[in-house]
Amino acid sequence: MKASGESTSLAEIDRWSDGVGWFAHPDEAMQRASHAFAVDDEVWVVDPVDAEGVDDLLAEYGTVAGVVVLLDRHKRDAGQVARRHDVSVHVPHWMTGVAEAFDAPVERIRTELGDTGYGVHPIIDNRLWQEAALYGESTGQLIVPEALGTAAFFRRPGQRLGVHPALRLFPPKRLARFAPRRLDVGHGAGIDTDVSETIEQALDRSRRTAPGLYAGIVRESLFG
Repeated sequence: MKASGESTSLAEIDRWSDGVGWFAHPDEAMQRASHAFAVDDEVWVVDPVDAEGVDDLLAEYGTVAGVVVLLDRHKRDAGQVARRHDVSVHVPHWMTGVAEAFDAPVERIRTELGDTGYGVHPIIDNRLWQEAALYGESTGQLIVPEALGTAAFFRRPGQRLGVHPALRLFPPKRLARFAPRRLDVGHGAGIDTDVSETIEQALDRSRRTAPGLYAGIVRESLFG
């Protein structure tokens, strides 16, 4: 599911006026996606998987101001990218067991990421799963690292977006309160059309499509 080793092949998956997304291992089934967005020529890098050429890509948007980790399991290469750019890793203040993992300075973030206008919103907070989302009121960009995804193992046939398999029976309904014009996820490419409706459909259909999704995962595991 997840590629390992030093070999990477940077592939852009999203590009918009103020940011970009990429796969470091385009062929992996998990489709781990990394993102960066710029505010006033300062670039914020979210849950990055490092790859050759990433620094050149980021330089197109400005100077890196910080690296953000939104999921307790998404340490990924955040420390490595932060050290290279001499910036801090920013972690939600309530997230535990994460800061110690980085060989880089760590800053705790509360309601807003610096002066970016991006709010930091808790999505899941329990002993097994801690996840936050970033939402820019003015840009309409919503970044959800794990609860939602567009990679194949999140979706049933015909779906553009799905809830993570482990959350299907109890989907995080609080995600419906946002009105984004763009959604970027931690697994798969982003969505920039009919975003609010697509999120609502994914949440509303989460439970009833769960059996088919689980059956597909089992078939893929056994026969794929």
